[in-house]
Amino acid sequence: MQSTEVGEQVEAISFFASQRMIGDSPIMAALKKTATDIAPRRSTVMILGETGSGKEMLARFIHQNSTRASKPFIPVDCSSLSDTLFESELFGHVKGAYTGATRDSLGFIRAANGGTLFLDEISELSLHLQSKLLRVLQEKCVVPVGDFRPVPVDIRVISATNRALDNMVHEGSFRQDLYFRLNVVVLKLPTLHERVDDIVPLAEHFLKTQAELYGEPQKQLSPEVAMLLQAYPWPGNVRELANVMEHAHVIASDPEVAVADLPPRIQVASQAPGAGDDLSLQDVERCTIAKALKKVNYNKAAASRVLGINIQRLNRRMVRLGIHAPDGK
Repeated sequence: MQSTEVGEQVEAISFFASQRMIGDSPIMAALKKTATDIAPRRSTVMILGETGSGKEMLARFIHQNSTRASKPFIPVDCSSLSDTLFESELFGHVKGAYTGATRDSLGFIRAANGGTLFLDEISELSLHLQSKLLRVLQEKCVVPVGDFRPVPVDIRVISATNRALDNMVHEGSFRQDLYFRLNVVVLKLPTLHERVDDIVPLAEHFLKTQAELYGEPQKQLSPEVAMLLQAYPWPGNVRELANVMEHAHVIASDPEVAVADLPPRIQVASQAPGAGDDLSLQDVERCTIAKALKKVNYNKAAASRVLGINIQRLNRRMVRLGIHAPDGK
């Protein structure tokens, strides 16, 4: 019988559980194609990326496009529990295995049977648990804590980390044999700063999510906000953008999100390269428009799509900000 504790964690919906793979920038289009291609395979997958970049979202995308889509997807945060407790939660236990074990527990691995086990922050597993996990992958069975009988399991493992596991292998803090077992297919998630073209579509998606949550009309981004979001470096990646859009939805009193509706750090964080003084909003607009134009070889129609504004508004802003296309453009 599955324990209440494990059942609650299995049923919990993580932040990225309801999110789709939003973004059509070249780097994301290539990533989605690769993820789609490998999804039907049985290979283990390692996802690399900064905190908040959407590693669980990508893992769910792979699961949903696999032959295991109708079976469970079980996310496990390897950094969230102590070693002793985590062993029980991961491998399960039998009644009486330790003080307080008043009933059998299925464990995350058996809960994922037939489906996908997502091990987030795999680098945080102790060497002891790494050894036990390796045995599960090699023998395709799990032995619950307090028992000696192996239980067959059929799982696909997707792991994720923001650390350099090869360095940890060299240092002796991560098993080399487990590293090679998990490192069959490697996917690298870009930071949000590396996929600027996706920022506005993601922001709009998160505003839509908030509107649906509260049963309210979806708020729109003002052109100034769209430009400011694209200029901000997003150290917290997609998760930070989602939180900012939640803030904006709650704070904004008008149908359109204004700069004043953003957290103060977003309003003042954009700085000129190598300078200590904050840029004015006008400077941010000028830099963002100039960058967009240069990126599309000064094609105004393409630049307007990148910026999320119509071409007439782009023309007016270019005149007001004194932006001129090179001769012949």
